[in-house]
Amino acid sequence: MKEKKARTKGVGGLPVSRRAFILLGVAGVGLAWAIDEAWTALTPNSTIEELQNPLFIDAETGRTFHIKMGPGMTIPAISPFTGRATGYPAVFCYWTKDGGQKTDPTAVLMHSYIGKPEPTFCPDCDRLVVRGNPRPKPGMTPPPTEAEYWATHSRPPNWSE
Repeated sequence: MKEKKARTKGVGGLPVSRRAFILLGVAGVGLAWAIDEAWTALTPNSTIEELQNPLFIDAETGRTFHIKMGPGMTIPAISPFTGRATGYPAVFCYWTKDGGQKTDPTAVLMHSYIGKPEPTFCPDCDRLVVRGNPRPKPGMTPPPTEAEYWATHSRPPNWSE
């Protein structure tokens, strides 16, 4: 007959491994709560405000506005300038004409949002803008200007200047 191995019992009569598992779970939940609290405390109110009330651009007027995000919201959003669904999320460009970086970005309306097939270029610096346009990092090469882009790409079939 096989002998039964004696199980080490801990406090409360639970096996040591089960108790350790429960303690790790409680510690994990506590750590997640602490990280969330720290992020909220350390995140500037302006960042939280930007996430809750992002910048939109009216496709008809070109004017920008903030809108409160909420359930059932649709894009395009109702613009306060036209009273119609002409508001699209702004994409930000952080470049200058000479390829330098700037901290105060230009809000750009993506052509793809309004059904135009051609790529979008910043109205301020004339550089290519893509969805989710990244903030430049030190030493990063700037995106091409419109002239540089079209020197290496063919124009869309229905192109009109």
